[in-house]
Amino acid sequence: MTQLLKVQNFTVSADGVACGENQTLERPFGHVDPGQLFAWAGATASWPGRRDPGGSRGLDDYMTRDFSLNIGAEIMGRNKFTPERGPWENHDWQGWWGDEPPFHTPVFVLTHHTRPSFTLSDTTFHFVNGEPAEVLAQAREAAEGKDVRLGGGVSTIREFLDADLVDTLHVAVSPVKFGTGMRLWDSPDDLRDRFHLDVVPSPSGVTHHLFWRK
Repeated sequence: MTQLLKVQNFTVSADGVACGENQTLERPFGHVDPGQLFAWAGATASWPGRRDPGGSRGLDDYMTRDFSLNIGAEIMGRNKFTPERGPWENHDWQGWWGDEPPFHTPVFVLTHHTRPSFTLSDTTFHFVNGEPAEVLAQAREAAEGKDVRLGGGVSTIREFLDADLVDTLHVAVSPVKFGTGMRLWDSPDDLRDRFHLDVVPSPSGVTHHLFWRK
């Protein structure tokens, strides 16, 4: 069975921005408000951070529940893990997710400055320096037959798209605009040369873009 490389629930603004400028420890998304960007997912019954009953049970909830389905490993860029640039100065820093990261799989963090792997709960972080195809091969082996999620951020997804390694993408377009920041695209039509595309609006105001390789 083919192991897919999948982008799932990656959310951008109506003007294509997925992350802001001036990322810091306190502001992982820089000047962009993640509460605005991910309001569609946070309103669902299946949102992992939900602490009270209720929430929507429609299309948005289905996409939220699908996030971890058949995923055996994740690949992410370094700045999804940390705001730190350059050589690692603080090996005590173990990411923004606390003692119970939401991944529950091996995670391969792309970096030019490797450091030892470590495990938190059922998530093991590996820090790797390699070409996209090499890192994907490692992730597929660790996934043990399951699919691999490409978690972002923007630069990482574009790097794997440029290497023609991505099989499917789910991009949620939120009805907000930020003007500046890291853009995934100028238009979703940019990917139509290599992907089929279904566009599915949700009552929440978000529009789900579902791409699969031609």
